[in-house]
Amino acid sequence: MKIFPAIDIKDKKCVRLVKGDFDNKTEYKMSPVEQAGKYKDHGFKNLHIVDLDGALTGETVNLDIIQDIVSKFDLRVEIGGGIRNIDSIQKYIDIGAEKVILGSAAIKDKNFLRKACEKFKNKIALGLDAKDGYLSVSGWKESSSQLTLEYLKEINDYGVGRLIYTDINRDGMKQGPNFNETIKVAEMSNCPVIISGGVSSIDDIKKAKNLKNVEGVIVGKAIYDGDIKLEELAKEDA
Repeated sequence: MKIFPAIDIKDKKCVRLVKGDFDNKTEYKMSPVEQAGKYKDHGFKNLHIVDLDGALTGETVNLDIIQDIVSKFDLRVEIGGGIRNIDSIQKYIDIGAEKVILGSAAIKDKNFLRKACEKFKNKIALGLDAKDGYLSVSGWKESSSQLTLEYLKEINDYGVGRLIYTDINRDGMKQGPNFNETIKVAEMSNCPVIISGGVSSIDDIKKAKNLKNVEGVIVGKAIYDGDIKLEELAKEDA
């Protein structure tokens, strides 16, 4: 089970949002680079980064910070946030990101997803952010009419390297992930799945370990709020 501690960057700071709401955010004192160093010191090997400025603008706003993290620490980084074209993917690959996460742009334009998967073999992670069974786009501000499982069926053979499944209703709420929906997604998906949204305890991680085709878990707010101790979490990272 891979543990992906999360770093969300906004205005060059680490922040956490509740249900993706930019008006409901907590800022933390530690810089993104310092936070990444802390994760590295605890022995984590993977890192999940979201450029929230990028999500809002569609540009690679925090590329320099992300480059700093990748070059300083030997961490396998997956990066997302407003990546809407091949050039942006290329920039992140060039600075050493292990996976680049596509979200809204891939849902709105399946052809873009297909091209990205063909050009960057096994480097594309697809973020499926769902609310009540339907995909959400544009930083979760818009619900689409796409059913999550129907969309997955359509793109399952494109060659996506990893799937990140988030239940928006659980995100930042620390109520535990939506395991029922995650199981459905993992059973259908041709690539391994990462669970995101609502992870609140070591028990959640132990439960995730028993699921088929689930590669890892993203942990965010529960770390920052001290509900999960990094020492305990690091023991689950394999």
